[in-house]
This record gives sequence, structure tokens and C-alpha cells, in this order.
Amino acid sequence: MTPESHIVIVGGGFSGTMMAVNLHRYGGPRATLLEREPDRLGRGVAYGSAHPGQLLNVRASGMSVFPDDPGHFARWAMAHGEGGTGDFVSRTVYGAYLRETLNEVRASAGARLEVTTGEAVALERTAEGVVVRLADGRGIAADAVVLTPGNLPPHAPPGIDPAALPAELYVDDPWTGDVAAGLSSDDAVLLVGTGLTAIDMALSLDASGFEGRILALSRRGLAPRRHLDGQPPVAGLVDPPELPLSQLVGEVRRAGAAQGWRNAVDALRPVTQRWWARADTATRARFLRHLRPWWDVHRHRLAPAVADRIDAMVAAGRLRFAAGKILSVSADGLLDWRPRHAAESCRTRVRRIVNCTGPQGDVLRTGEPLLRQLIADGMIRPDPLRLGINVDAGSHVIAADGTAQPDLLCVGPMTRGSVWEIVAVPDIRRQCADLGRRLSNAHWIGEGL
Repeated sequence: MTPESHIVIVGGGFSGTMMAVNLHRYGGPRATLLEREPDRLGRGVAYGSAHPGQLLNVRASGMSVFPDDPGHFARWAMAHGEGGTGDFVSRTVYGAYLRETLNEVRASAGARLEVTTGEAVALERTAEGVVVRLADGRGIAADAVVLTPGNLPPHAPPGIDPAALPAELYVDDPWTGDVAAGLSSDDAVLLVGTGLTAIDMALSLDASGFEGRILALSRRGLAPRRHLDGQPPVAGLVDPPELPLSQLVGEVRRAGAAQGWRNAVDALRPVTQRWWARADTATRARFLRHLRPWWDVHRHRLAPAVADRIDAMVAAGRLRFAAGKILSVSADGLLDWRPRHAAESCRTRVRRIVNCTGPQGDVLRTGEPLLRQLIADGMIRPDPLRLGINVDAGSHVIAADGTAQPDLLCVGPMTRGSVWEIVAVPDIRRQCADLGRRLSNAHWIGEGL
């Protein structure tokens, strides 16, 4: 890439915003940031669809958009009266921070950063480069394209057939509407999943005034653990442990018994990507099958204030977390499910079912027009475990024939199959800073890049 090159960034959420910001920071090529939903520009789903009661699950000190200026967001929050370094700030506030940062970059970049509204539905290679085709018929010529699709909507959970259920009963994507609409205190709600999405939906229902019963159901019934107030940062490992997976689990358990499980998990944080890179496909598959749910609930924690609200709902009998399996759901809301390790099933009636299973990454099952076209044309392929889009260590997309494509790249959560830890702000900002620096041919030293 040269300063005269043109890069199209497809997706204007957090990952796309970080790419645009970093290309400008490093004096890189001219860029077009393409986003189909203007209201979510610069914020994405996580920060554009939140309500004020939903808090970040990372303290302000860890949420800067700039890896070489870790205090940037904390200073911004303090200047706006929204807390300080150790606070868990509202997600809506963080969305405002992202939008303001992008607007500042746009003002500084001028014509070198264009923001366009539209939906990309296809990519075509020409003798001159790549053309991004939009749903309205427009085409945007580029020398390279960076895909930032964020998280794909969840798949339908086992035991549920969306086509057989009325729209007012089943909510397939919890971020697209009001999950509390039309509910009364006599109604019951089923949240399919017990992770962070279920926590968000329980908080949304509570904030809306819903006083009925909520059942959060997943295979193991595991709910996210809480952060501790005032816990100091932990010195992380320098190198990934050279241990088989079973022995590594044992070491983490022993460390947890000695110094607390939070410290034991946090010590792995700096080396998880490198551990994943060294692990073979069989080891990765074992981790996903046996350990992923446990890792997720210990790694991705709740702000203490959020955990207090959830605990209060549980204590009041309004929210229940359960382990089990959905057997069937009728069109009138009659739910049959079997608790884990139980022989007998349970039957209850629910007024609404919300799919909280979390984002999925199997691109072979996606309905996104652009991704479907790229799959059909062999320009992208799933990673071996179908966690996302197959990329190499430099974020180049691997084509169906196994070759890395220099003009097609991908960053953000859909690269989790290659790096695993790529859903949190610190990981995505570092990935985008690294790629932005390389595409800009800039020299930068910071946070291991």
C-alpha cells in the first residue's frame, strides 16, 4: 500500500472504526468506511444497542482505543463526568466516546477518509483491483478490502424451530427490538443461554419494568462471574506454558487455589493468543468441547454493580439460571425441557423466548449476502473449527484453495479461529493497530506490535 492506494473497510462498528482510526494515525492509504446502519456507525451492536443500565465488563483503564495511550478513555470519561480509571462505565457512554473519536479523525483526515452508508453485497476482482458492489447498485473501487463483519447473529438453538413460532413469541436476534414489548407481570420469559447476552436481556427486562419470571437456560447453566472491587492488576505470564491441555488446567487450578481464580485466569491473558497459535487443531477442539464454557464465565466477568442487580433478581425469585435441554416449544408457548442429569422433563408456559446463545461464527450458515457470495466464489473459507473466517497471522483472508490474499483482509471477532481471544477491546484495538501500521508502512513501537 502507498498513500495513494485506496482501502475500503466493510463494516463501521468497533473493528471498522479502529481500522479507519489507525490508517489515519499512521498516515496510511486513503480509506472509505462503509456501514449499512448509520445509527451504529462507530459503535456497532455492543455499544449502539445498549441502554444506560448496561455497563462495560472492563474497567475504564482497559478501554482506550489506542494501545499506546492506555489512559485515553479514562481521561475522556473523567472530563465528561462519567467516572475514572477504576470505574465500570455505561456502554452508551463508551459508544459516545467511540463516535467522538471517529468524528475527530474524520475532521482531521478530510478527503482521505470517506464514510459511506450502504450494504456491501459482493466483491469483484478486476484488472485494476477490487470493486465492492452495494445493494443499491453502486460500486466502490479499491486496491484492498478489509472485512470487519463483527459478530454474526446467533443460530436457532436446538429444540426450537423459528418458522413454527409466532414472531411475538420467539425473538431470534435480541438486539433488534424491544424484548419486553407487550409483556405483563403474569408472563414468563425464557432466555436461551446463560452468558453475557442473557445478562443483558435480563437487565433490559428489569429496566423496562417487567416483573414476571425469567428462566435462563443453557446446557450447563453457567453464568458469568463477577469482578472484585479494587482488585489490583495482575502481572501476566511472559511466555505460554509448554504443557498439554490437561496439565495446563491443573496448573491453573493450583494457581487459583493459591492466589484466587481471578488472578490465575488474568495471568494467562497476555499469552492466550500465542498459546492458541501453538495449539494444534485437535487441542483447540478439546478446549472448545470441554473448557470453553468454563473459560468464558471466568474470563468475561460482570461489573460488581451489574452482578449485584442480577443477584437481587435471583434472590427475589424473578430470575433463575438452570442447566438443561429444550425438548420442544409449541406455537402457544408451551415449553418442555429436561434439567441436566434428570430423567423427567419439566413443562411450563412462556410468553416470550429470547435467543441469547451469543454470536456464532460458522460462515457456511450465514445469511449475510456478502459473506455468502465470498464463500460461493471461493474468496473466503471457514477456519477448521468453524469459529469464523480463516485468516493468516497477518489478517489476510485464506481463499478456498488455501492461498492468502493480499488484497482481502479481515479483523475483529470473525478471526477468532486463528487467534481465539479477539472479542474484547484490548485485543481488537491491537489487531487493528498492527494491521493499520503494516498497511501504512509505518514504524511504531507499542504493546508488542
